[in-house]
Amino acid sequence: MKYRLLISAAAALALSACGGGTDTADADAVATDTAMAGDTTTATPAGADASAMTAQAFADKQAASDMFEIEAGKLAQSMGKSQAVKDFGTMMVTEHTKSTADLKAAAGQARGATVTPKLDAMQQSNLDALKNAGDQFDATYKQQQVQAHEMALATLQGYAQNGDTEVLKQFASKTAPVVEKHLAEARGLN
Repeated sequence: MKYRLLISAAAALALSACGGGTDTADADAVATDTAMAGDTTTATPAGADASAMTAQAFADKQAASDMFEIEAGKLAQSMGKSQAVKDFGTMMVTEHTKSTADLKAAAGQARGATVTPKLDAMQQSNLDALKNAGDQFDATYKQQQVQAHEMALATLQGYAQNGDTEVLKQFASKTAPVVEKHLAEARGLN
C-alpha cells in the first residue's frame, strides 16, 4: 500500500508539472492520503498550501475531516479497549458534529461554498482498518487520530492565515485551537 501511495503521489506531481490537470487540491489530497497511511516521510502537511485552496476546497476538506472523526469516534465508543479511548471517541463525535454545524453555518454565509461531507479513499481505508484492528484497536486509533488532527490543524491554520473567504477564515481561526486541543489529547492516549 505504501508503494502504491508513493506511485500515486509521484504521478500526481508529474501530471501537475506537465499541466496534466492535477490542481493543488488534488496534490494536497495525495499528501493527505500518504500521511494518513503512516508514510509521513514523503508527505507534505495537508495545510502547507492552504493559501491556494478555494473556499469550496477548504469546505470539502474540513467536512471530510469532521466526518472521519465522527465515524472513527463511533467505532472507538463501541470497539475501544480502554475507557480513555472510548471517552475520546465520544468527545470526537460531539465536538466534530458541532464543527460540521459551524462549518455549514459559515459556508452558508460564503458565496459558492457548500458542505457535503464525503470521506476520501484513505479516510475510508483507515476506517476499514479500525474495524479490523481487533486487539490493536486502541493503538491504531491513537495513531490515526494523531495524524488526522495534525493534518486538520495544518489545514485550518493555513486557511485562517491565507484563505480566500473571510467567513471561512474566521471559522478556521476559531476551530484551530479546538483541533490543537484534540491533538494534544490524542497524543496522550494510552
